[in-house]
Amino acid sequence: MMSPGWFFLTAMIGMYGVANLLQSIAAARTTAHHTLDPALLVRLARHKTYLVGLLCQTLGFLLAFVARRDLPLFLVQSSVAAGLGVTAVLGVLVLKWRLPPAEIALLVLLCLGLAALVISAQPHPSRDIGLTGEIALALALVGVAGLGFLAAKVHGAPGSVALGALAGLSFGAAAIASRPLANAHSVDAFITSPLLYILVAHSLVAQLLLGLAMQRGSTTAAVAAMDAASAIPPAIIGLVFLGDKVRPGLGWLAGVGFVATLAAVIGMTFFAEPQHHHATGRHRRPDQFVGTRRAQD
Repeated sequence: MMSPGWFFLTAMIGMYGVANLLQSIAAARTTAHHTLDPALLVRLARHKTYLVGLLCQTLGFLLAFVARRDLPLFLVQSSVAAGLGVTAVLGVLVLKWRLPPAEIALLVLLCLGLAALVISAQPHPSRDIGLTGEIALALALVGVAGLGFLAAKVHGAPGSVALGALAGLSFGAAAIASRPLANAHSVDAFITSPLLYILVAHSLVAQLLLGLAMQRGSTTAAVAAMDAASAIPPAIIGLVFLGDKVRPGLGWLAGVGFVATLAAVIGMTFFAEPQHHHATGRHRRPDQFVGTRRAQD
């Protein structure tokens, strides 16, 4: 019998794709920040576009949380990257983005990698992470926030990649916390678990870092770096410590799929071009949020 997690996984991909697009538009219309300032989230919240995107991201997060109840982290976290493909397609259709051929090829590779992961993944409940794991996740939060202060000073595409990668590390830590948390046996156990509050803290820091990353100009670079950083640590930790499993005899396919997915999202950090120029005024015409190649034609 097919696990319910597959349905939640598919819906999650769509929600994250829409969220990436809407949040990038809002970030481009907001005054640029060059420090790790929580006030950015307040300014972004003034845009209805951002709030709708945040709602989609929240729904995607909840769907991913439920999917992690029995699906391995290497599959769920890699599937989050598929949202980037949805973002790219919507950007082309709605905002007239122009994707370079290399980026289109990488999106195809991304889909093939995810297909291999879906075939090879075996549903299985998570093990408990223990007190040591909880302390490690809390320390990771401090480390990511500290690096975020430094990365916020980096401009352009390198800033998008650096901040996106840090956001990915925090989102990945939240995913690690959510895998055993999703298997809590009662409401009391869920509410009193330190993992819940570690998850919330990491998610808030990651959201701030992602907003900063998208302000640097390249949505695909920011999201690709985030997806790469949020996939590797959870995949390793899930297999080693949390009891994630691969179908017998398909370990090679899981490895190929993971490498292909990772190569695709990392490749996008090199080939991605800015999809929009940062807003300099309070209002901006919709036709100004298009690819740089079109602006140069």
